[in-house]
Amino acid sequence: MFVLLLHNMILQPLVDIAAICAAKNVTEFVVSSGSRCAPLTLALVRHTAIRTRTISDERAAAFVALGMAQMSGNVVGLVCTSGSAVLNYAPAISEAFYQQIPLLVITADRPPEWIEQQDGQTIQQQEVYGKHVKASYQLPADYTHPDAVQFINRVLNEAINLAQVYPCGPVHVNVPIREPFYPEENEIMQFDAQPRVIEEISHSASLPRPAYMNLANEWLTFSRKMLVVGQVTPDLELRNALYACCLYNQMPLVADLISNMHQAENAIDAHDLFLMTTDEQTKKDLQPDLLVTVGNSVLSKNLKTFLRKYKPKQHWHVQKAGKVADPFGTLTRIIRTEPAEFFTKLGEQGYFEFMNQQPNAFAEAWLAQQQNARERFVDFFKNTAHFTEFGALRHVMQALPDDSHLHLANSMSVRYANFLSLEKNKKIGVWSNRGTSGIDGCTATAVGAALQTEKIVTLITGDVAFFYDRNGLWHNYLPNNLRIVLINNRGGAIFKMIDGPARQPEADEYFQTRQQLTAERTCADAQILYHKAENDAELKAVLETFFAASEQAKLLEISSYTEVNAAFFREMKKQFV
Repeated sequence: MFVLLLHNMILQPLVDIAAICAAKNVTEFVVSSGSRCAPLTLALVRHTAIRTRTISDERAAAFVALGMAQMSGNVVGLVCTSGSAVLNYAPAISEAFYQQIPLLVITADRPPEWIEQQDGQTIQQQEVYGKHVKASYQLPADYTHPDAVQFINRVLNEAINLAQVYPCGPVHVNVPIREPFYPEENEIMQFDAQPRVIEEISHSASLPRPAYMNLANEWLTFSRKMLVVGQVTPDLELRNALYACCLYNQMPLVADLISNMHQAENAIDAHDLFLMTTDEQTKKDLQPDLLVTVGNSVLSKNLKTFLRKYKPKQHWHVQKAGKVADPFGTLTRIIRTEPAEFFTKLGEQGYFEFMNQQPNAFAEAWLAQQQNARERFVDFFKNTAHFTEFGALRHVMQALPDDSHLHLANSMSVRYANFLSLEKNKKIGVWSNRGTSGIDGCTATAVGAALQTEKIVTLITGDVAFFYDRNGLWHNYLPNNLRIVLINNRGGAIFKMIDGPARQPEADEYFQTRQQLTAERTCADAQILYHKAENDAELKAVLETFFAASEQAKLLEISSYTEVNAAFFREMKKQFV
C-alpha cells in the first residue's frame, strides 16, 4: 500500500525509494547537497531506519561510500544532484566495479524535455557510467500513473539485488525530478511500512561430483603445482582452505599482502624480492607445470613478469561467477565453484597422501627462496645507517596493533608494504584500491572504512596521494579510530625509482611533480592530531602512543628525501638481482 503525502508537493514514489531501501537493508547513504536531489535527500534523512552523511565533494563522497561498503560488505547508497556532480562519482564507481564493491548510485536529473536546452547543471546522464556499472536504470519523469509507481518499485528492487549478486558491483539509477523540490512547511512525509520487496535467493555453486573427480584425478598428474592468490578481502574460511590445500599437497602458496594470506604459516610473501633475480636457472627451477589462481588482481610486477615468461602447462582459475581475466596469458580452465569448498576438498584429498609422501623438490625450492630472501632483507636493513621512508615504514608496520585494519594508498606505499609484509601472529585486514589502482580517493576510502568499524584503521599514503584527496577529510564525520601515516618526500618519488622516467631531464617537474606542502595545516583544519618524524628517534617516540585510543583521528607525517630513498631502493634491489 502506498500512502499519499499531505498536499502532495513531494511525490510519493520518490519517498518510497527510501522505504524500499530500508526494507532491503540499504541503510547507509552518503549524500551531496543540491536542489535537484532534495526530495531524495529529505526522504532518506527523515526515514528513521536510514543513516545519512553529507559530504560536499562528490568524488570524496563516493570514495567514502566505497570504503564503507568495502568494510561492511553491504550495499551503500549515494545521492547527488544533476550535472557535473554526477561525473565526479566516476573514479570511485570504476574502482568499485573492478574491485566488486556494491554501491547503489542514485543521481537526480532534469526531466527529458529539458535536456540540451541550455539549462544549468544539465548533461546527458542516462548510462553516463557506461560499462563501469553492472546496470543503468532510468526512472520515468511521470510519477503519477500506477504503472510508473510499480515500475519504480521494481527497478529499485532489481538494482539493489543486482548490486549484491556475485560479482558485486555498482548500479546506477537516474531519477528525473521536476519542481517543486521541497515540501510545504506543514507537509509530512509518510513512509510505507511494508513496501513491496522482491527477494533474490542465490545458490552455492558446487561442482558436480563427476566434474570434481575428473579434476582431482588430473590434479594428481602434476608434480610442480603452485597456487597464486590475487586480491581478496579478509576471509578466514578461504585462508584456512588454501593453507591446508597447499600444506597437504606440498605446493607453494604465493600471495601478495593484499591477498590477506599473511597469517598462513606456509605463505610465500617474499616473491617480489627473489623474483627480481636475473638467474635463468633459478627461475626455471621455480616454473610450475600447474598454476592455480583465485582472487582478483596480482600486485607484484615481478610475479606477473615471471609467469608471463615461464608459463605453466596448465592454468586453472577458480571463481564461482563473473568475467575471468587472463593476466599471465596462460589460462586453460575456468572452474565455476565456491573457492573455499573446492580447495577444502583438494586439501582433504592431499591429507591422506601427505604422511607417506617424500618432500616435494619444487615446493622446497620455493620455500628455500622465501627463507633466504627474508634473511637477506632483514640483514640489509641492519646494515644501513640512513633514515629512509622504506625503513620508517618497516617500523610502522611492526608497530601496527593486532586486530586492526591497514589501508594502503597506491603508488609506492602499497609496493613498500608488499616487500615488507606483516607479522604472521597479527590479525590485520589489508585493503587497497587495486581495482583501477589510482591515487584518487585513497584517503576517503580509509575514512569510509573507519566509519564502519570500531577497530583502528591505519592508512599508509604518500604525499601526492594525500594532498590529491584532502577533501576526503572535508566533512564532519572523521572517526577517531583513523590513523594516517603520511610519507612526505615532496613529490611522486616512484618516478625516481622507475628507470624510464628517472633518466629524463624533465623528471622532476613533469613526472615527480615536486611540492613543498606539509600536512600540519590540513590537520588543524580537520581537527586531526598532528605528529611528525624526521629521524629514527622521533619516529620511535611517536609510535609508542600513536595507535592508542584517542578522541580524535591522528596523522603522522614522516619527512624524507627522494634522493636518499631512491639510492636506498636501488641498493636493496641489487641484493636480489
